[in-house]
Amino acid sequence: MDMVCSVFTVYFDGSFWVGVYERRYQDKLEIARVVFGAEPKDYEVYDFILHGAYRLQFSPQIKEEQSLIPKKSINPKRLHRLVEKSLSQTGVGTKAQQALALQREAKKEQADDCRRARKQEQAERRFMLKQKKKKEKRRGR
Repeated sequence: MDMVCSVFTVYFDGSFWVGVYERRYQDKLEIARVVFGAEPKDYEVYDFILHGAYRLQFSPQIKEEQSLIPKKSINPKRLHRLVEKSLSQTGVGTKAQQALALQREAKKEQADDCRRARKQEQAERRFMLKQKKKKEKRRGR
């Protein structure tokens, strides 16, 4: 049975409060990033997870070598230590940073494609306008 593991981390990046939503499924990792601006209250974060998480755009999936979820049962004291350790860490891991970089690159490529298509369409329209003017000049003779 495959499990979906999600982690939502809120941290201060120097100027804004940022939330990073990590979703793991079958050794694949997807990341979404949301900027809160001012420091969010606990109930605001909870409300966002309940009502706003479905709008997040996740990065392309990247393969994860190790799973954070242990395959066998784990000692409760060790589990507590692992949880405390993960809570004490600020920011996101390198895998999450890689996934966010991939997402930025994908958005950049998509924007470039849209820009290129729009530019091509405008050039075509200008060309057709020139042709139309040229024909009208010839008809006037």
